[in-house]
Amino acid sequence: MTSDVIDAPASPATAPGKKRRIPGEEGTWIFIFGDMCVFAVFFCVYLSARMADPAGFAHDQAELNQNFGAINTVLLLVSSLLVVLATRAVHSPALKRHAPRLLAGAWLCGAGFLGIKALEYAEKVHHGITPQTSDFFMYYFVLTGLHAFHLVLGLAMLTVLIRFASKPEMSRGQFIFFEGGACFWHMVDLLWLVLFPLIFLVR
Repeated sequence: MTSDVIDAPASPATAPGKKRRIPGEEGTWIFIFGDMCVFAVFFCVYLSARMADPAGFAHDQAELNQNFGAINTVLLLVSSLLVVLATRAVHSPALKRHAPRLLAGAWLCGAGFLGIKALEYAEKVHHGITPQTSDFFMYYFVLTGLHAFHLVLGLAMLTVLIRFASKPEMSRGQFIFFEGGACFWHMVDLLWLVLFPLIFLVR
């Protein structure tokens, strides 16, 4: 009888004699692809509205704090790097003990992102800016709010991954879930890399 428990499995991409495979489960990738398609539709709708009123959108965009957006971009890039390192660490018996701390660092970066986003929202509300202020700010709050919701889900996912990485051994199912959770976090990062220039920079 073969055991379904694995301890720091070898990387499929490098293990000799093994075919390359997509990390995580197929269902995870269907969900990620579907989610990204939904965001792509929102991006297209936003760009269409912007083309209809470029002056108004540019005027309102000037009210945004680009420093907040830039700091959040750095935080998510660092968090993704930490998740990549943690995923590599769980493949190696010598490095596996570092995985929980790497994931905790990624979690803190994500929490920092949400903290800065909360400050950004508070600043807008303090100046009387709400989703009802204009079309631009309606899209701004909807798109960044939807992304923040995904980030909250990602933080919950990272919490589970920290728990799995802290175990001496992971079952095959837990390891596949680990890979899928890491991919979801990278999707959240990728969405922000599109949102940041789209909302904060493009004029």
